[in-house]
Amino acid sequence: MQFQKKTSIGKSNFLIKLLIKITLIIFLFFTILILLDQLNFPSPNKKIQKIIPNANLKIVK
Repeated sequence: MQFQKKTSIGKSNFLIKLLIKITLIIFLFFTILILLDQLNFPSPNKKIQKIIPNANLKIVK
């Protein structure tokens, strides 16, 4: 009796590997979101106001 090597990948084995990859991608995505949320970016202290003159406004009927 000779050893026979299976060269085809079964459907269940493929689905398990696919689910593991998708789970890892989602886990990494949420980890990056949590880490970015914890960073404190500086906000501007001065309020930005732009004055629009009345000559540039158009009335739409």
